[in-house]
Amino acid sequence: MRGRPRAALLFGALLVGGVLTVALAAPWIARSDPAEQHLASRLQGPSWAHPLGLDELGRDIYARMVYGARVSVAVGLSVVVLSGLVGTFIGAVSGFLGGRVDAVLMRMTDVFLAFPGILLAIALVAVLGPALRHVVIALVAIGWVSYARLVRGQVLQIREREFVEAARATGLSGGRTLWRHILPNVLPTLSVQASLGLAGAVLAEASLSFLGLGIQPPTPSWGAMINAGRGHLLDAPHVSLFPGLAILFTVMGLIFLGDALVDHLDPHQRSLLLEGRRRQG
Repeated sequence: MRGRPRAALLFGALLVGGVLTVALAAPWIARSDPAEQHLASRLQGPSWAHPLGLDELGRDIYARMVYGARVSVAVGLSVVVLSGLVGTFIGAVSGFLGGRVDAVLMRMTDVFLAFPGILLAIALVAVLGPALRHVVIALVAIGWVSYARLVRGQVLQIREREFVEAARATGLSGGRTLWRHILPNVLPTLSVQASLGLAGAVLAEASLSFLGLGIQPPTPSWGAMINAGRGHLLDAPHVSLFPGLAILFTVMGLIFLGDALVDHLDPHQRSLLLEGRRRQG
């Protein structure tokens, strides 16, 4: 049984590491300009010159997928970092102070939970306009809630432990107690939530780009590439197939990584994290 989590961790780390490497090294490993067009050879299948073929405008799909990885990684990391900061702050304050502050903050999170996440993101991007920064804002607006509820639950448990009581007895202020003694014990659970949140952000960005609400042409995006190939599923399926596989393996790698990390949490952290994931579902 111990070998299976290790295998999942290794498999997930390899997939995620591969995507990060491709995103960072895009200018060096792309074989051509992702915007360069070869109209005479449009919709050409995979060949030695173009390993993944050409799209409907004669652009190299391999080069566009490589640069599209940058968009997915940039959006995913931005959403996870910003959502984590906002959610951790709200959840930590709510759980540590309790009382009316806790009630008000948790009712606010319940309001956001009442809306389907992707529909709220679509509405926000539709109002703000299709752009990369607006996609990040929309996904942060729906992503912080899971971090807030998770951190609140952790803080409620940790604040009752003996070492926290000892810190208070020494005269340490509430803010320093929270920063030095409580939040460091929340980090393991947050790392798991971040890996799963990154998978959700990548998938959500691809969904918004597929609908035309994400990053705009000619900048490549995996979701927009799938949408561009919808009309050629019978005569040129490679246009949509390869970016779809890129999304599949990226999200699968992050989920494997997150599930493997769950097995390394203590039972209390694991049960709280799983309960939070059920609430989100």
